[in-house]
Order: sequence, then structure tokens, then C-alpha cells
Amino acid sequence: MHGSALPLPLIILIVFGSAKLMAELFERLSLPGIVGEILAGVLIGPSVLGWIAPSDTLKALADLGVLFLLFGVGLEVKASDLVRVGGTAAFVAGLGELVPFLAGWGILLAWGATKAEASFVGAALMATSVGITASVLAARGLLQEVASRIILAAAVIDDVFGLIALAVVSSIAQGRASFFTIAIMALLASTFTVVVALWGTKAARHLLPLFRSQVRAEEAQFHLSLVLLFAIAVLALYAGIAAIVGAFLAGMALSETADHRVRDLTRGVSELLVPFFLAGIGLHFSFTIFHSGSALLLALVILAAAIVTKLIGCGAGVLRLGWRNAVRVGIGMAPRGEVAMIVAQVGLGLSVLSANSYSMIVFVVIASTLLTPLLLKFAFRAPAPSLE
Repeated sequence: MHGSALPLPLIILIVFGSAKLMAELFERLSLPGIVGEILAGVLIGPSVLGWIAPSDTLKALADLGVLFLLFGVGLEVKASDLVRVGGTAAFVAGLGELVPFLAGWGILLAWGATKAEASFVGAALMATSVGITASVLAARGLLQEVASRIILAAAVIDDVFGLIALAVVSSIAQGRASFFTIAIMALLASTFTVVVALWGTKAARHLLPLFRSQVRAEEAQFHLSLVLLFAIAVLALYAGIAAIVGAFLAGMALSETADHRVRDLTRGVSELLVPFFLAGIGLHFSFTIFHSGSALLLALVILAAAIVTKLIGCGAGVLRLGWRNAVRVGIGMAPRGEVAMIVAQVGLGLSVLSANSYSMIVFVVIASTLLTPLLLKFAFRAPAPSLE
């Protein structure tokens, strides 16, 4: 029976059960469990066993999973900590977007691609998958490290830049570039992010005590937290940035006022839903790219460029904090994810990206996602200098 024809409880059982089984296996091998959960998706997906195929239902569960993941991470991060590294993070994000874009664009042009296709591949390499790195850092209790704070702040800025870049390359590809519209979108997205980051905590500090004094429902604070999570995620979408950035900002706004019960309930929901996000990445893997030697070679070159350019670009932004922090930030910014997949889907829909280029981007997303947790484990082994 094909995966899409299976009853929902069985789909959930297969995806959740296999993800947690693989995570346990990898943890026993002293490897990051997140890698096992992604590989579980590859194993049960169309490329290997064919038990489960990507579907709208699984995508919805995955989207919810990454929202709760970023919300939970935000609950553990104070806005003041990110503001303190804001200047450094903006510099890191800027270099970490420019260097990968130029590398991807240049490699594709050298390979004989059109300028439009090269631009889409370059844009796909720009944005970091904050969900993957945040998951690794949270699981290892590293969210308060200097490098971790810079990574989280830079990844939020990074997502804003990445989606603006998508708007630019899409407009150019369609021959209707409106730089005024793009400038307005960039201003709106940046203003929204800054306003929520700077004043969200202050607003929550005043509103939550008032709310607690008026309500009688059990778990009322958690209910309010969920309303805030989805409200800011929706506002983020209308502001032109990713919903997950809104989820992170919502969590950060509540970081100083939410009690342990809110954190525990958020962690429980995340434990249920995040495996669908991680396994969902693996479900999209396809071996078709390995059928052509030239396509595989290009994919490996782009993968190397994707990792090295983040290491160089983002690492250069924090060299003043020592080479260990530079390496940690560079590796932490290496995984590609949601924004890269969006860029690839838009490029394919506009007939700018070929099927091979689309498969190559998916390969880079999955490979960089698998490699990053392993590299982060070694990068954070030794102590690094502090900002204090």
C-alpha cells in the first residue's frame, strides 16, 4: 500500500516511531540523534523502502514541528543577549549571504548555466536553516554560549535577507523587477523583526501579569503563549519573512515571563512534532542525481562551496572573538533548509531551474543538514573565549 493511502495513525506511527528509533541508535553510537531522525526519513521514504511519501499532511505536521522548535528555543534566549551581539550578528549574516551567493552563481555560470539559473542556485545557498542548528544547540545545552547567541541572531537576519533575495531573483527572472516594491518589503521585514525583538519582552512583561489576574482556565498561560506564537508567526508572514522567525521572536518575547509549566508543555509538543520536520527533510531525498556523473560532481562541488563559504563568510565576521568561535559560527550557519527549498520550488515553477539543478539543491539541503550536527559536536568540544 502506497504511503499516501495509509490511514493517518499508521503514517504517524511509521514516521514518529522510525525517527525515534534511529535517534536512539545514533545516540548509542555517540552521534547526534537529529542525524538519525533525518536518515529515518530517507530510509522510509520513496528512495529506499517507499513506505511513506511526502504529503500535505506530513508537511503540515513538519511546519508545526519547526514552529514549536523555534518557539521553544526562543523561550531559552533573552532578547538582551541577542541585542548585545546584534551588530556582530548582522555583519556575520551579511558576509554569510554574500559569499555563498557569489560562489553558487559563479560555479553555475562556469558550468554553463544561464544567468537566471545561476542566480537561483546562488540565492538557494544564502539562507541558513535556523531550525537544524537551533535543535542541535538546544539538545546539547549550548544556547547560552557566545557563538550560539551570534548564530541564532544571525540566522534570523539571514532568513530575512534570503527571502528578500528570492524576491529579487524571481522578479528579474520574470522581467518585472520592481526595486521600489522590494525596498518596501525589505523595510517592512526588517522593521517587524527589530520591533518584536526590542519591545516584545517589555510588552509581555506588562501584559502577562494582567492576563493571569483575569483568567480562570487551567493552563491559561500556555494558551496565551500559543496565541502569541501563532499571531506573531502570521504577522511575520505578512511582513515578508518566514513564520519560523516569528515563532522564535514570540518565544524570545516570553523568555523572561513564561513559567516552567509553559516550557514543559512546549517541550512536550515539540517532542511529538519535531520528528516530522526532521524526517520530512529525508523524505525528499532522491538518488536520481547519482545517475549522472557530471550532475553528481556538480552537486558535490556546490555542497563543498555551501559549507566552506559559510565557514569563511560567517567565520570572518567573528574572528575578533577567536578562531574557535569563528569556526563554531561558520559551521552553525552551514545547514540549508526551508528557504533553500522555497527558492528551489519557485525556480522550478518559473522554469528557470532545471530538474537536475532542483535535485542538486535538495541534495545540498539534506547533505549540509546531516553534516552540521556532526561538525558542531566537535566544534563545541573545547571552551572558547567569552564576550564578557
